[in-house]
Amino acid sequence: MGKTDDRDLNQPEHPANAEAEAAAAAAKVSAGPPKLSKKAYEKELKRLQAELVDMQQWVVETGARVVVIMEGRDAAGKGSAIKRITQYLNPRTCRIEALPAPNSREQGQWYFQRYVEKLPTAGEIVIFDRSWYNRAGVERVMGFCTSQEYRKFLHQAPIFERLLVEDGIMLRKYWFSVSDEEQIERFKSRRNDPLRRWKLSPMDLQSITRWEDYSRAKDQMFIHTDITVAPWYIIESEDKKRSRINVISHLLSTIPYEKIDRPLPEIPERPESDNDYQRPPREDFHYVPDVAAALERRHQKAKKKKQEERTKEHVDSEE
Repeated sequence: MGKTDDRDLNQPEHPANAEAEAAAAAAKVSAGPPKLSKKAYEKELKRLQAELVDMQQWVVETGARVVVIMEGRDAAGKGSAIKRITQYLNPRTCRIEALPAPNSREQGQWYFQRYVEKLPTAGEIVIFDRSWYNRAGVERVMGFCTSQEYRKFLHQAPIFERLLVEDGIMLRKYWFSVSDEEQIERFKSRRNDPLRRWKLSPMDLQSITRWEDYSRAKDQMFIHTDITVAPWYIIESEDKKRSRINVISHLLSTIPYEKIDRPLPEIPERPESDNDYQRPPREDFHYVPDVAAALERRHQKAKKKKQEERTKEHVDSEE
């Protein structure tokens, strides 16, 4: 009887087998697309970053003003995406704004006032790593604003953004979406990495227990602030590499830039020295110690030791 059951279970038409296949298929769908390969990612990222350089040149030459808002849950991938966007851009005309909690003076101002001060002038790109939408998210969930202030924000934000767009600012709003399971894994990764542990704040940890509250706040934010002239664009961010490619590609597709061909600058020949200049003695200056030289010596010593061990193993094997 047991053998018959085992044989039947392996048949495709068996209900238990079909149920297992359906569950596996559902899990595959919920897991999303496969991770982007490193090789494909790096090749496309390099191409897109070159396009970003062209876009920035167009912004500078035409006097355009661009504002990019990056929002999403903690550890959703906003910061790493911003890093790739700005990696090769000129920091003189591309700024990242990540405002801290408002001070006592700012708390007495119109809520949007401190953000107005950070808006771009002609020929600038400003990327907000979190923005005025703090009020719709963390402030609402954690009780940092009153219900009246929250309702006023949802009313004023679309008006404020329409004024920005009407004045000529190109406003792009992105929401990075990540699952609760992936967020936990990223929190653990930060905790275990001394170089990134600073990213894990007490507020991040509190957000774990308020997941559904943040979900409700996000839904209300979309309902009230997803407007025609400044819609929300959602970036699926389970795979950070994929999300970076997608956000850069989309941003470029929404900016009507044109490649500006500029002639390569001529590098002049250095004139021959007339030997009138005498460099002061090296001892007169404070040079940084060459610790890199010690690293190289240790590397060569370890390499030599490894070669000697291999030689010894080869000799021993022949004896």
